[in-house]
Amino acid sequence: MAATKKSTQKKTTRSQKNNGNMSEAESALMELFVDEIKDIYWAEKHLVKTLPKLAKGAASEALKDAINEHLEITKTHVSRLEEVFELLDKRPQAKKCEAMEGLAQEGASVLEDTEAGTATRDVGIILAAQKTEHYEIATYGGLSVLAKTLRLIDVANLLDQTLAEEKEADETLTSIAENSVNIEALEE
Repeated sequence: MAATKKSTQKKTTRSQKNNGNMSEAESALMELFVDEIKDIYWAEKHLVKTLPKLAKGAASEALKDAINEHLEITKTHVSRLEEVFELLDKRPQAKKCEAMEGLAQEGASVLEDTEAGTATRDVGIILAAQKTEHYEIATYGGLSVLAKTLRLIDVANLLDQTLAEEKEADETLTSIAENSVNIEALEE
């Protein structure tokens, strides 16, 4: 049944484009939507490269585990976005995400500016990671709403899955900060 929905979604998108049934506003909105999908696709692929550095820099085993677990989930996000491109009848294409590049640089700065093996560094890593999660939450939330507006329900469902996982990662980071890392940093 999922394959049928996927196939139907592709046909609808193709049909709207090929038959010229999209209004100028819908066409402009679709173009913006695809552009933003390319942006978050780049961001997720970039995170696959940068998350291991944060995990390596963390002292807390709980934080290392959370980052490594989210790395695997991020790889799923990349695949899920490739499925979104397929549903949109587009080839996967990344467009440099300036925001994510800046957030990644901020994470790298934490590693440079704090002492290895300290809870203070872990606090900085959590802050940098949560900034990234909040950016992703905002992006996936907005894209999901826009997909629903464009009547791309299968796409919206995929984006909603990722949104839920990003929220869960943020909650995990908050829990690690509240239950151990922040307290340990205060005692250093």
